[in-house]
Amino acid sequence: MVGSLCARKLARRSRSALIAALTVLLIQTLIVWNFSSLDTGEDREDGGNGREKRDRIGINKAYSEYPKSGFQRRHHQPPLGKAAVRHKQQPDGYHSHRPKEKVRVDSNNENSVPKDFETIDNSNFGAARAQTQSQRHAAGGAAGTGGAGVGGGGAGSSKRKQLLLERAHAQQNLAKGSNEVIQYGQKYGMTAAAIGGGGGRNRSAPLHVAGGAGPRTTRPNPGHAATQPHRHHRPQPAVQTRRTVAPPLAELRYDQPPKCEISGKEAISALSRAKTKECRQQIAEVYCRHKEGKLMPEKVTRYCPIEGKANVNVQWDEDSVESAPAVPVRIAFMLVVHGRATRQVQRLFKAIYHTSHFYYIHVDMRSNYLHREMLALAAQYPNVRVTTWRMSTIWGGASLLSMYLQAMADLLAMKDWAWDFFINLSAADYPIRTNDQLVAFLSKYRDMNFIKSHGRDNARFIRKQGLDRLFFECDTHMWRLGDRKIPEGVSVDGGSDWFLMNHVFVDYVINSQDDLVTNMKRFYAYTLLPAESFFHTVLENSPHCESMVDNNLRITNWNRKLGCKCQYKHIVDWCGCSPNDFKPSDLPRFQQTTRPTFFARKFEASVNQEIVNQLDAFLFGGFPQGTPGLRAYWENIFDEPDGVRSLTDTQLTHYHAFARMGLSRAAGSLQGEPSDNSCRYFAMGNPVSVHLYFLSDEFQGYLVRHHATNLATSKLETLETWVMPRKFFKFSHPPNSFTRLQHAEIGTDWDAKERLFRNFGNLMGPSEEPVGMQRWGKGPNVTATVVWVDPTNVIAATYDILVDAGSEFTHYRPPLNAPLRPGMWTLRVLHHWNPVAETRFLITPLTHHRHQPIRKEDALKLHNGPAKNSYMEQSFHGLNPILNIPVHLGQVEAAEQHAGLTGPELERWVDGLVAEVWSAVDVCSAGPSPSGCPVLQACRNTPWSSLSPDPKSRVGPAGSDGRIR
Repeated sequence: MVGSLCARKLARRSRSALIAALTVLLIQTLIVWNFSSLDTGEDREDGGNGREKRDRIGINKAYSEYPKSGFQRRHHQPPLGKAAVRHKQQPDGYHSHRPKEKVRVDSNNENSVPKDFETIDNSNFGAARAQTQSQRHAAGGAAGTGGAGVGGGGAGSSKRKQLLLERAHAQQNLAKGSNEVIQYGQKYGMTAAAIGGGGGRNRSAPLHVAGGAGPRTTRPNPGHAATQPHRHHRPQPAVQTRRTVAPPLAELRYDQPPKCEISGKEAISALSRAKTKECRQQIAEVYCRHKEGKLMPEKVTRYCPIEGKANVNVQWDEDSVESAPAVPVRIAFMLVVHGRATRQVQRLFKAIYHTSHFYYIHVDMRSNYLHREMLALAAQYPNVRVTTWRMSTIWGGASLLSMYLQAMADLLAMKDWAWDFFINLSAADYPIRTNDQLVAFLSKYRDMNFIKSHGRDNARFIRKQGLDRLFFECDTHMWRLGDRKIPEGVSVDGGSDWFLMNHVFVDYVINSQDDLVTNMKRFYAYTLLPAESFFHTVLENSPHCESMVDNNLRITNWNRKLGCKCQYKHIVDWCGCSPNDFKPSDLPRFQQTTRPTFFARKFEASVNQEIVNQLDAFLFGGFPQGTPGLRAYWENIFDEPDGVRSLTDTQLTHYHAFARMGLSRAAGSLQGEPSDNSCRYFAMGNPVSVHLYFLSDEFQGYLVRHHATNLATSKLETLETWVMPRKFFKFSHPPNSFTRLQHAEIGTDWDAKERLFRNFGNLMGPSEEPVGMQRWGKGPNVTATVVWVDPTNVIAATYDILVDAGSEFTHYRPPLNAPLRPGMWTLRVLHHWNPVAETRFLITPLTHHRHQPIRKEDALKLHNGPAKNSYMEQSFHGLNPILNIPVHLGQVEAAEQHAGLTGPELERWVDGLVAEVWSAVDVCSAGPSPSGCPVLQACRNTPWSSLSPDPKSRVGPAGSDGRIR
């Protein structure tokens, strides 16, 4: 009995010891797991140590311990447990994990999906799936709110000494190199309340990637942000924070009910995103016809007498000077242009013009200014015509093929134009050989058709090009509706959509009624990028197949790393690539091609005009010394016939402010004579025109032409004002040892391919979504901190950028709540919390709303900053004392008073702010008669005005040799 009792006691003790041991083991495991997860290798590329993360957690804890000020209590603290929002992130550049494609010097593979563009996911473009993903992340966020986090609340009172120690400790961190953008309070599970100085549960938003070793988006579980390793995913379509939500599918309305059940997820997605009822009706009809097997041909007849693809070898001795052909060919140049770069189009026209050839011009329906200019151009020459019809063509759209087919039909119907070859060109093309050389070459091969094939595995090309998918264009968008089969009997081919085809084959494509042509027109009416495949496929399978030359006589500037960024997803449900602009360093490439080439693309004078000047001089000889405007470039961005409704309220506000700056400068020329009104003006009406002005490929500012009444003569005059932006970027003083940063800038319309802001001068209003860009020099992997500060010293956003050794540019758009507070903002770049550099940018209050003078109620909505002064869900108020950014209630009160201004008081506020960023360099008289102000020079006599001479772009009558240039 006693033995049994002892045995039971021993067993209980053993169980207790075992439980205690297991408990200790579990605690140790949790501790080790907690800290080891902070140093996991999954979330970095360079093997950086975990001490940096732990040190930063210490800093964040210090933020949470810092006491709140009275100003901070005015800010909204977001409710706990609300799901994080997924924000759009556009990597500036990435390094593929796959081997890079070896590109030849004369590479001309202009297919939209290149060989090394493998990692793009073209599988989901629907709002339905995006919404599902957002809900999934929201559910994960809600489920994770109970998890343990690091630095979740304040622990005791704050001590300045401890804070400084934490800060000094953080400066010893080692930088990582994955180019990630990390928002504070996200990576480490910090809540908005914790950063601001209070406690609360952990909550996080997505962590974004700004470039580096592959495009990645890391989404830590909100409840375990500090304890779970980050996971990397392929990029998915981002859920925009500001977008028009299409009606649910159940609420869609049709004029006629669909003739079938629409069950395909891609068709459902397209229907949910289409903007108009007419487009949704058409999508439903196309889908049902395809489902019934009535849309696509199943089998097509092949008429080519040979097996496989013809491979005609053509040669051209670039150095030989051949005699003129006995019967030279005559060329029909098809110019397909859009935009507003009139002077670049005219320069191209001068380079290719000859009285022996013909020029047919199609201007996009949305480019009315350019259309007016082309009509004026055509009126000067009998062999130039502009299409009487216009289409709104889009990248990858079926409309582009329709436009070409209609233009070809027109040219065939023009019996007075006897042409032998059809060549299509855009405004971004330029010749690299003379017309005489081109005519001699084509006369030698007058029976050939020059078209560039993709040159790769055909099955892979079909998959990457999306030829096995059904597309339909409406609402200026290419909608993906599902899968389809390639017709049997023919070999599908494709490549570049820039080609040279002879008259015989063009006539066959337009007028033949055989099975191949009619069925291929049916098939390609519902095809993505049809112009890149239709002519190739028809030619390869037609009776003319033996005339195919796998060379379109062009050289294209491909930079896969920069040009393949899915930049067209807003207009097409697919990913594609676009070539880059040529620069002066590319000039030797035009002489090193191993095949005949006569044109190159792309050129863009607003990016680099010097390369065009060099080519021009090589082809035709340089302009005489002292030729005016040789280094200058002007591009129109507004013309009075366009109407002010073609402008945004932000543009209209700035252009009016620029005009008033010009009038102030004219008045300042009186040198303090109060009784002299000869140079004093009163502004009248809206701007007449606005131009971008470049000199030596550097943006010089805006040229605004405007009306004003001279107070001395009471006559209406037309003036032109030149305003130039000031530079604000500066390095810290004393300089920081961190030297990789070269420049930082804030703007909109960031072009990651050409690495510039298309919104030149960065005109921004309260509703804009600005992007922060940084340019880096070579050096080791580093971590930089970026801080955005509004005009009242409220920290709107802060994040880390992890910059790889090879990174050149990074950019990120923080998801700031609108409207942004008007005034001068500051962006600071720090390294280990030490200042490196800063720049300033202006959010301009609007004097116009919906193109009318703004009313007080609209001004209060747009100029008062975001609701409760909260730019993001998390608050960064605790950083103000750390970054030495003082906050004064007087600043907020002054901002609130300014927010309600209208009329002349608002204009004075706007003019004061604009004058901080822009300076009026000069003003001139644009009228035909002399100005009432004697000191104003006539615009045509200035070197900078848009009315000054520009011989390189001016067109005139042809010379005795038939050429203009």
